Amino acid sequence: MITDNTSSKSPTIVRNLIASVDYNSLSENGKKGYSILKSWKGTNELQDVAPTIYNKWIYLYLKNTFKDELGEEDFKLFLGSHIMKQIIASQIKNVNSPWWDNVTTKTSKETRKMILETSFKEAISNLEKQLGTSVNSWTWNRVHKVEHQHPLGKVNALRSYFNVGPFDINGSNEVINNQFFTFSENGEYTVTGGPSTRRVIDFSDIENSWSILPTGQSGNSLSKHYRDQAEMYNAGKFRKMKLNKEEIILTSTKLVFRPKEK
Repeated sequence: MITDNTSSKSPTIVRNLIASVDYNSLSENGKKGYSILKSWKGTNELQDVAPTIYNKWIYLYLKNTFKDELGEEDFKLFLGSHIMKQIIASQIKNVNSPWWDNVTTKTSKETRKMILETSFKEAISNLEKQLGTSVNSWTWNRVHKVEHQHPLGKVNALRSYFNVGPFDINGSNEVINNQFFTFSENGEYTVTGGPSTRRVIDFSDIENSWSILPTGQSGNSLSKHYRDQAEMYNAGKFRKMKLNKEEIILTSTKLVFRPKEK
């Protein structure tokens, strides 16, 4: 359960979105994307195509709906807020929302259908430029990444020594495996937060408990335990917790500090 990547809400949102799109007006890739979304069950696995299309469409719908009123800087703040996430499902259904109209176009009044259909066509066009013209290659692993950052890793020459990753990773916003991100123009969804640890504890057999960390147990970048749990964590695997003293002594390494002789 704790590695579940399925959104129960996204398929409902998609149904409300595609109701405003004229299938026959779409390009060949637009029709493929439409069909993929229509059959999507809300999963966010590495090889899924639907979440790539869905998140690009959601971003462009938000941009084309709210940016004209909010302006560039306030729109960026809006994207990072909980308000943005809370209003998507309800606002999409509201035909009479005043937000649909683009206030910068003085001679026309935009409608929900116009905004949603235009945003979908833009999403397909943008993804063609970003990921190529083969829709089946627009897999989630190409745009959803995680890199565990160290302050020294901001220096490009030191990045590979101190940062852990980057890795392709499943999960998304608003799922149990909450590998969350903020929308951006470039269509890349860099994970900015997620579960700091996972544990499964059997209180009837406490020594048969399991855990995993996103990177490793050690904070020393030269240690073999600095990043040795990362790939297991990304794959949803666990390691046995060692809670028995005898087992720890038999299977672990020991670090001994000795005072310097005078």
